[in-house]
Amino acid sequence: MPHLSPSVSGAIRTFSYWIANRTVGLPLLDGIDYSCIFQEPSALEQTYAIFINVLQTDESENVTNAKYAETRAAQFILQYITGQEANPPFQDWEVTLHDPPPRIDPLASQ
Repeated sequence: MPHLSPSVSGAIRTFSYWIANRTVGLPLLDGIDYSCIFQEPSALEQTYAIFINVLQTDESENVTNAKYAETRAAQFILQYITGQEANPPFQDWEVTLHDPPPRIDPLASQ
């Protein structure tokens, strides 16, 4: 069964580290306290959705735009905290919350 490529996995892991370490989106978010997104799950969910939706890979599944995806996610955080609209404004495909996987995972019971 296929897995995410090491490049995609690494991009998500690194983004998660920066989110948790409160260093995502520098210099855009420098000095911005965005800790409230950890108390408001929908804000954190939207941040991750934007990062993942914007992330692109080449034909070998190597991530080609991790910094841009991080920047767009950081723009959402800034917009959420300060009301400053992202530039350019978000497109529908960037902010789409895709359906979750099934709650029952056949591999989880093995």
